[in-house]
Formats: sequence, structure tokens, C-alpha cells
Amino acid sequence: MTHATGVSGAAGSAVLAVANPWAVVPSLGNLDAYISAVNRLPMLTLAQEQESARKLKDTNDLEAAGKLVLSHLRLVVSVSRKYLGYGLPHGDLIQEGNIGLMKAVKRFDPDQGVRLVSYAMHWIKAEIHEYILKNWRMVKVATTKAQRKLFFNLRSMKQGFKD
Repeated sequence: MTHATGVSGAAGSAVLAVANPWAVVPSLGNLDAYISAVNRLPMLTLAQEQESARKLKDTNDLEAAGKLVLSHLRLVVSVSRKYLGYGLPHGDLIQEGNIGLMKAVKRFDPDQGVRLVSYAMHWIKAEIHEYILKNWRMVKVATTKAQRKLFFNLRSMKQGFKD
């Protein structure tokens, strides 16, 4: 297969990945490979982030949205690790976090004076929380805001009593 660089085969993939750092990230089939690929993606500077966010906001530029999402995938991996104790697959937690990141990118306003990483944190956690609540038990639990707060703080409260 010939790539945009004109090089074919496995060597072409390596050249293409260097030439285009925003190349598609591998699927979650091999989680270690996915995390490794995500960690190699470049972070955006404040100026690049603002430029991409403005392009997305003004012209619905999908390439700009892709840059914003790809540059923040490592945040999703980092946040998802904090929820591994619920017995759900790490890949699923990452996928849900990615959905939250995409929602954050779609709603992000660069004129508010906040970095995307700060804004996206809420959306990523919200999607992961929702996934955990839907899938942790066979019986649906924690449907009100107070019940959700209790559910996610219960572990830390139990640890406090043991100490």
C-alpha cells in the first residue's frame, strides 16, 4: 500500500507517522499499544490550542477538532486510571472518557480564558461516572445527584474509618 509520502509497506507507516503526527491512533484492541501511541502524540501550545478552537468555533473545521481531541487523549488515559478500582475494563473507561473529551471540544469556547484541559476534565469525568453507574451493578443505583456523590465518595469514607 502506498501512503501519502510515496513509501510503501511498514516503513511507509513509520515515515507517515513522523510526517503527520495527527495520524490515526490505533484502536483499543491492544490497550498498551494505544496508550503508547497516545503518549507519543504532541501536546498543543496555548497559541495552537486557541487557533484550533477558534477555527472549530467559527468554521466547524473538523481537522481543528481532531487536533484538539488527539492532543488531549493522554488526559483521558490519565483520568481513566483513577477509576480502575470499580472492576470495569480500562479500555471501556478510556472510550467513555474519549466521548466526554469530544463533548468538551464541541462545547469549548476559547474566549473564556480557560485552557481546554481544565474545561475537558469535567466532561471526561462525567462520562466515566455515568458509565460506571450504568455498568457497575446489575441493578441501577445512584440516580440522584446526592446518591451519585455518596457512591463515588463511599470508598474514601470507608478508608477514613479504617485509619
